[in-house]
Amino acid sequence: MTPSPPLADLAPARMPRLDTRPAGWAVSPGPVDYPRAVEAMERRAEAIADGEAGELVWLLEHPPLYSAGVSAKPADLLQPDRFPVFRSGRGGQYTYHGPGQRVAYVMLDLRARGRDVHAFVASLEAWLIAALARLDVVGETRDDRVGVWVETRGPDGAVLENKIGAIGVRLRRWISFHGVSLNVAPNLGHFDGIVPCGIADHGVTSLADLGFQAPMSDVDEALRAAFEEIFGPIAPETPPA
Repeated sequence: MTPSPPLADLAPARMPRLDTRPAGWAVSPGPVDYPRAVEAMERRAEAIADGEAGELVWLLEHPPLYSAGVSAKPADLLQPDRFPVFRSGRGGQYTYHGPGQRVAYVMLDLRARGRDVHAFVASLEAWLIAALARLDVVGETRDDRVGVWVETRGPDGAVLENKIGAIGVRLRRWISFHGVSLNVAPNLGHFDGIVPCGIADHGVTSLADLGFQAPMSDVDEALRAAFEEIFGPIAPETPPA
């Protein structure tokens, strides 16, 4: 596998809190139903906006489902009866969530982090890239499309670009919710029911597809360390009810 560049080169975008207060960090041990997760996430985001709760990053997995962002095109849902389909208020188009994919719902207060939406998205991308670097995987961004990509070689030697990390966020009262997903070891065939993120010219991949075999806990540790590098300190917290 290609050696990773230094972490500082991979993660130039940073967005720490101005007051250095730690963000909560919660990990759910089992699958969480999508509607329940969205309800809990929106409730927490509202409490953050009202000053009644602190920031939270919530790591979880979902049962298989398709989620439609605000820009989703009906024609991109190729198999509407394959899995449950949920409309979502996040940015982006159709995506898949399911077992083996680490979803991180990111509820941060951008009032304390500079109120810069473009810097926030860049920081989310830098977070995933820095986490992948800790796993000796080179992730990259592209100017014409959001997300994190890896380059591989096809059978004919051609360079392929496949998406390994997706980003879809929403802001309300400068509080972020929804977040990112990283393909660890999902069933990649489940992406066949949609045009992922509306991009038909490139595929999707996963850490397992790249030959990475390790428990989700190793990925979570990489995400935790990289988050602190990009966004600042965290404090363990119980997952939302």
